[in-house]
Amino acid sequence: MDNLVIASVLFILTYIFMIKFVNHRPIVVGISALIFIILNIVPIKTVFSVIDFNVLLMIAGTMGLVSLFSDSLMPTKLADLIINSFKDIRLIIIVLSLFAGVVSAFIDNVATVLMIAPVAISLSKKLNISPVKMIIAISIASNLQGAATLVGDTSSILLGSALNMTFFDFFVYNGKIGMFFIVQISAIVSTLFIYLAVRKLKGKVDKIEVTKVKDMVPTYLLLAMLALLIVASFIPAEKKISILNGLICVSLAIVGVLYYLIRYKSTAILKTVIAEIDYNTLALLAGLFIIISGIENAGVIDEVAKLFIKLSDKPFLLYTALVWGSVLISAFVDNIPYIATMLPVLSVISTHVPFDMTVFYFGLLSGATLGGNITPIGASANIASLGILRENGYTVSNKEFMKMSVPFTLSAVFVGYVLVWFIYK
Repeated sequence: MDNLVIASVLFILTYIFMIKFVNHRPIVVGISALIFIILNIVPIKTVFSVIDFNVLLMIAGTMGLVSLFSDSLMPTKLADLIINSFKDIRLIIIVLSLFAGVVSAFIDNVATVLMIAPVAISLSKKLNISPVKMIIAISIASNLQGAATLVGDTSSILLGSALNMTFFDFFVYNGKIGMFFIVQISAIVSTLFIYLAVRKLKGKVDKIEVTKVKDMVPTYLLLAMLALLIVASFIPAEKKISILNGLICVSLAIVGVLYYLIRYKSTAILKTVIAEIDYNTLALLAGLFIIISGIENAGVIDEVAKLFIKLSDKPFLLYTALVWGSVLISAFVDNIPYIATMLPVLSVISTHVPFDMTVFYFGLLSGATLGGNITPIGASANIASLGILRENGYTVSNKEFMKMSVPFTLSAVFVGYVLVWFIYK
């Protein structure tokens, strides 16, 4: 049996087991990566070179900063200000979901849910209503906005790294409006479906005391991270060290921890930061980099690319298949492994087709990022949000979740699908 067949079977089995054992995906991927190495499909001497440490460090550092940001209570204060500005419960849910989206455009989706969900839980208790719709709205809105900026989601980080994009390329790319504005238009349309889902909820909220921020330094550090990433994104690739973005994020997280240790003379924050870093995601990504290198070495990616290349004389059909196929797959498979797999495929396709590939890269990002919103297991933020509800005594069925998520997602994807095609075709 040649490497092509072995790698293909192993890759398919890896995905099947990832779907079946959702809570043990890093272990599944780790075992698969180890087999690729043992079979020499990925030579052991190349293992460290195929892992994108820049992406891993960037994600780890951002998670560390977000934990400091959450501990400072700044997100809670912002949510309190929203509640005091909008008395109607329906408007508060809409604004909370939009606020979650804004936050999620710059920090991890799961972290966004973890920061804002407690506000929704507290609010529901005051009004004596179920928090289910509020939490779902916050979750799906945060997933949508993850595609808006270079640092909004792991999938955006992966795409930006593959295309060597700058931070501002997500706003304006090749002289045309970028993903940020496309996502905002999608958000406006899809938010109408959130309103339809909560329109029967009635109630007024009394003014609450605004939470006091414990320390402004984490907010300043988070803003500094964004500023430095923007500056770094303009350094030509040939002059920039490969892990610069990762070093920026990790360094600022370390500065934040040291600041807390010195000022408050307590190691509690160190434990908090260490606990908040999602090691499962980091391990998952590291293993996936090895696996993807393996299927690339074995020629699997070239074979998959050939299937798409057959549609190269029909760009719109190729684009349609890519976007909606990504939505379908991402509804059941986390978008991180899917995008990490498809980026090399698009790279191969780009060498065989005569047109600009931007439309396909952005189509992939929008379809895969938003597709995860359809089901409760399609995105990590959804899993986290349902976990929070479960801890508070609320069990959400697939039907109940999808009653909100499906119309929201399909409307958002359709808007992005149309805009990306007409802007970048």
